[in-house]
Parts: sequence; structure tokens; C-alpha cells
Amino acid sequence: MDKRFFNLFNLTEDQAIALLDTPQDQISEDDSRYIAASHLVNFPTEQAIAALIRAIQQTDPAMENRIVRRKSVETLGRLEAVQALPVIHSCLSDDDRYTVENAVWAIGEIGTHDPVILEDVAQLLHKPGQTYRVIIHTLAKLHYQPALERIRRFTDNADLPTASAAITTVCRFTRDYSQMDKVVGMLQNSNVLARRLSIQDLIDSQYYDAIPQIARCPVSLVFRLRGIRMLAESGVPVGAIPFTAIQPYLEQSLRDHPGDLDLVHTYDQPPTLPFLIQELYETDFGRCYLATKTILEHHAEAAPDALFATYAEEGKNDYGAHFHVMKLFGWLKHVPAYDLLIESLYNKQPQFQKSRAAAAIALAELGDPRAIPHLHACLDSKIWDLKYAALMALETFGDIGGYAKITHDDDWLIREKANTKLVTVH
Repeated sequence: MDKRFFNLFNLTEDQAIALLDTPQDQISEDDSRYIAASHLVNFPTEQAIAALIRAIQQTDPAMENRIVRRKSVETLGRLEAVQALPVIHSCLSDDDRYTVENAVWAIGEIGTHDPVILEDVAQLLHKPGQTYRVIIHTLAKLHYQPALERIRRFTDNADLPTASAAITTVCRFTRDYSQMDKVVGMLQNSNVLARRLSIQDLIDSQYYDAIPQIARCPVSLVFRLRGIRMLAESGVPVGAIPFTAIQPYLEQSLRDHPGDLDLVHTYDQPPTLPFLIQELYETDFGRCYLATKTILEHHAEAAPDALFATYAEEGKNDYGAHFHVMKLFGWLKHVPAYDLLIESLYNKQPQFQKSRAAAAIALAELGDPRAIPHLHACLDSKIWDLKYAALMALETFGDIGGYAKITHDDDWLIREKANTKLVTVH
């Protein structure tokens, strides 16, 4: 579990427990039981788990308390607290649908073979108004085969992410891949959440044939890389697919050029450069990639000054836009951006992590050999995508001197990349 963003609150464990135990009507304006429930994910102790269980058992119907109960259930799931299963199980009959949803998810995270709990989760498929995707996903994760026919009824559900989860689960339980093309088709859905969730479903079903389409899906490269990497991790060791079949799509995703994506959005009329710059701040990366492609095709001369301006005003603080601006400087081959790209290469703030790999790719596009030692320095990083992007960038410079030192790297993808390259060279 990635906990880089969890520990944001200046509370000790004892302070968080005391705050969570305070009755809701005695909480001051400056305090938050919700934050306390969130913060306890950092403390996998008996006393923290006991406090979260007590919070769930506080059944004050006030909205503030309901939200705290939901968060407490979620935190117990993240802590994989087996001792909390009885109280989480009891939440399956809660009147609050979001508490039920979190309880189902938490049961999936903690794991259980208890047929009573699993059947109670499956029974929720008959209850109106539930988040069926989460229910189906949990039943699949816990391999509850008795729910198969009930899940099959959702394969034509009007909610596409629910239908996708159902198709995927039927595939996992029966090894019948006949409907998986519907899940692959969702990679081109106009809704960004549907696209992201379809990648998760393709991972869950170990559907290796979808790797080329995942690489072309217009979502953040974080989702594409995760999909390809997880499919590789399940398929390569068992011989289902060789690394060399995955490598081109992995590197296509790391390169992240909008021309390599199947974009799902279009413009009604030719947009202005200011509009396109603002589109780089969209949370739907499909729109960001369309804007990037349009800037490259129609505004290449005017774009650098506009990009520097937006970086100075907002982009340096918005990690999504920051990422796209770094990439654009590379694709535009804008040499004056060199110092900014070097600065981004070394930016260790966790939210800007993907900008570091973007900067490596962009530096290769600029072609300034001063970048070579900086890219070599990235090979000492623990961040696999930065290391891999640095290798790709060094290859562009014709420098393969870094491969020998990483043939025994901790990360298997880096080892495969290095060893494959060395075999080719020799």
C-alpha cells in the first residue's frame, strides 16, 4: 500500500484516538473526527483498531457521525484488521448505503473464507440502490463461486462499470473470455472513470490480449503503466506472455505522445491557444491529451511563451498541468526549457513524481548532451518509471553505458529492460 499521502495531519496516535472517542456534539470547530479516523491508518496497533471499532459502534444518525463511521470502516479495511470483521460484517445491514459500500470493500481488503459473511455480501446483489460494482469486485476477489449466476445477471447492466465488473468476474470464474471485448471497448468510453475501471477489470481477468489497447487508452499514464505492469507481473513468470511482447507498449506509454493514443474527445470548432492551455488543467487526461495534440499541430510557434507563462502563474503548483507542460516542452523541442526540465527531473515532492519521468523523456527530445549525467543519476532512484524513462532517454542519446550496472536491479522490469538490451547489443 502506498502511504506517501496518508500522514498529512499533525496528530499523534493518542491524540487521534482521543479525538475519535469524543462525542460528535462535543467536537470543536477546529477539530475533526473524520481526520482522526483517516489518520489512524498510520498506526496498525490494537488500540487504534479498537478506537475505530468504537467509532463504528457510535450510531448517532447525524451526518457528521455517519461520515466518520464510513471512514472508520474504510481505515479498518486499509489496516486489514481481521479482528474488526464482526463489526464490519454488521455494517452490511446498515441503512446508509455508503457505509455498506465501504464495509463490502473492507471485507475484500481484509479477506475471509467465512461463508456466512460472503453470502451476506452476495445477498446485497438483490438489494436496490447498492454499489453493485464494489459488491461484485469483492465477491470475485474472495472467489465466492456460489454468487456466479447472480453476478451473471449484471453483465448487461445499464451502468457500464458494473457490467464490466460482472463480465470480468464471470470470465474469472469460468475462464470464458467470449465477452471480454465489451470490457476492452470501455477503454474508449467518453467517461474517464469508466476508462480507468475497465483497465482494472482487464488486470483482474488477466486478459493479456488487451495490452495494446490499454497502451492507447486516453487516461493518465499512471493507469496505463499500472495496467501493463500488473498484467506483465501475472503473465511473464508463468510464460503466458514474454517481456518482449509487453516492452513496446510499456515504452509507448512511458513516452506518452498524444499521437499514440486513441482520443475520445473532439472540438466543435478550432480552439484558441489560451483555451488549450487551460485544458491542460483538466482532471480528465483525455482532454489534456487532445489539447496537447492540438497545440503541437496548430500552435507550435506561440506555445512555448504561453507555457512558460502558465507555469509561472499556476502550472508549477498543479501537478497534472505541470506534467503536461514538461512533456510539451520536449515535444516542441524548446531548448530554453532545459533548466526547468532538469529542475523537474530532481523534484522529489511525491505529487510531482510522474513529472520526473516526463522530464527525462523531454530532455531526450531536446537532445542537449548536458542532460546525460543527470539521466545517469536517475538510475540510482528507487522509482521504477523514472529509472526506465531515464534508460529510454539515454538510448536516444546513444548512451547504453548505464545498462551493466542495473542488470541486477531490485525491480524486475528494469532488469528485463537492461538484459534484453545487452543481449541485443552483444
